[in-house]
Amino acid sequence: MNGLVLLILCVTLLVCGYVFYGRWLCKKWGVGEGDLPTPAHTMTDGIDYVPAKAPILLGHHFSSIAGAGPITGPISAITAGFGWGACVLWILIGGIFFGGVHDFGALIASIRHGGKSIGEIISANMSRRAKRLFIIFAYLTLILVVAAFSSIVAGTFGATVDASGIIDKAASVSNARVAMVSLLFILVAVVFGFFVYRRNMPMGIASLIGVLAIVAIIAIGMNFHPIYLTSGTWMYIVGGYIIVASVAPVWILLQPRDYLSSFLLYAMLALAVVAVVMAQPSMDTLPVLNTPGNPTPVFPVLFTTIACGAISGFHSLVSSGTTSKQLDREKDAKPIAYGGMLLECVLAVLTLCAVAYAYSLMGTEHELTGATAIFGGGIAGMIDPTYGSTYEILYTLLVLTYSAFCLTSLDTATRLGRFMFQEFWIDSTLGETPETVTGYKKILSNPYVATLITVFLGITLGMNGYTKIWTLFGSANQLLAALGLLAVATWLGNVGKTKFMCVIPMFFMLAVTIFSLGINTKTQLAQIALGGADWGPYVQVIVGVLLMILAVILAIEGVITLVGQNKKKAAI
Repeated sequence: MNGLVLLILCVTLLVCGYVFYGRWLCKKWGVGEGDLPTPAHTMTDGIDYVPAKAPILLGHHFSSIAGAGPITGPISAITAGFGWGACVLWILIGGIFFGGVHDFGALIASIRHGGKSIGEIISANMSRRAKRLFIIFAYLTLILVVAAFSSIVAGTFGATVDASGIIDKAASVSNARVAMVSLLFILVAVVFGFFVYRRNMPMGIASLIGVLAIVAIIAIGMNFHPIYLTSGTWMYIVGGYIIVASVAPVWILLQPRDYLSSFLLYAMLALAVVAVVMAQPSMDTLPVLNTPGNPTPVFPVLFTTIACGAISGFHSLVSSGTTSKQLDREKDAKPIAYGGMLLECVLAVLTLCAVAYAYSLMGTEHELTGATAIFGGGIAGMIDPTYGSTYEILYTLLVLTYSAFCLTSLDTATRLGRFMFQEFWIDSTLGETPETVTGYKKILSNPYVATLITVFLGITLGMNGYTKIWTLFGSANQLLAALGLLAVATWLGNVGKTKFMCVIPMFFMLAVTIFSLGINTKTQLAQIALGGADWGPYVQVIVGVLLMILAVILAIEGVITLVGQNKKKAAI
């Protein structure tokens, strides 16, 4: 099949999903009715609760939820032997009926609960015990995200070291360029935020200047990049950065940086579309449904491998953690949450086209290996098949954008981890707040203490083999998705609104999670039985069993809540 035809078909279906299913969700949930003020206005604090214009918040939300997921997920699925047809079906069905509902529902539920997280929504609609179990699980998952993305960013910035331990500058030019542009980008974002939020510069003028500044810093970084540091050194620098970024007022860095970085992301999408139009790669280089003889089962592995491009639990944490505290108007929720998810689906489909092109190069001198090379090299190669200077420039820009995805998700995950850690010690049902509690709760709910603990755990794990337990992330992330859908469903039931659009995906994702965890646990036990296993398989077995128990407990409690709601409704 022609890649361009596939892209057009997918975009058409996604647009229809946004217009028709998104409109139906708004109607069923009462989104925008009465134009109720959002928590960003009713609870403004100048730090976390700050109203953001829709384009700025979309930039933050899309940059945060995307990360590396919609790129690495499809690539990993193809590598695992799943065909492009199976991947596309899951991306389309998952994005429209699973992920879009999940992200949109989490955002609406959060703003109806004062901008609180999924954990607080569970507490209000299920039980305090369920909230505590969810927060522990979500927090540990966020620590793994911080570890992974900090390591990815540091690796993208880090210089190559030769056998004698000396930095090889010639082999590290691309990384040095990316690091330099990223540092300059942060500076530009701070200046942008100051002029927009403190000098009331018109958004149109500020955006134009911001885009020109991005072009300027890219030109500077491509030609002036004197910083060559090892990945280990960058890990410490990244740790210091996310400490500051996660406690700084959102208008200083988070909002402007994410908004400006969204232009990079939109440019990447545009480049990818141009590449597909120019090259029209054949999808026939990949199997349609499954590679013959592939021992990896489509269910449940496909549904944990492609997460961010279809449904991802991390998204509900973003929707209910940072986005809900900045939503200016309720009617902005649909384009930001539902639209942002479907835009991510487009990126996942474009990635599949890049994979198809990359596979056509197998066995040639331009063969591409690794997610970054396949995506960046595939798109750049489709635009410049001569692999000249245009290819090198485009490849560097695409790697820079990939890094921007990860860096944005990294400090968002750190801020979310801070929120989760604080909320664990606070019982909102008793009216407690970080300001009113005393004793150890006062210390542990302090934002600076929560941030330091979160960063310490994340960076430490990132520097000491997070990859040994990374295979758990896919299942843990999709368990988060199931629990996010459960939280939204119980809230909808309590307020008397239609909830089946959340219940059906929730049970499917619970089944995916439990089966996936069972397969992974069996695999790790087999590795342990062979002898010589390090600590990784043991931790995966222990955590995997605990997650299965957690899934069953919360599923039972959720079902009891949902059944009770139905009985109460029937009795009225």
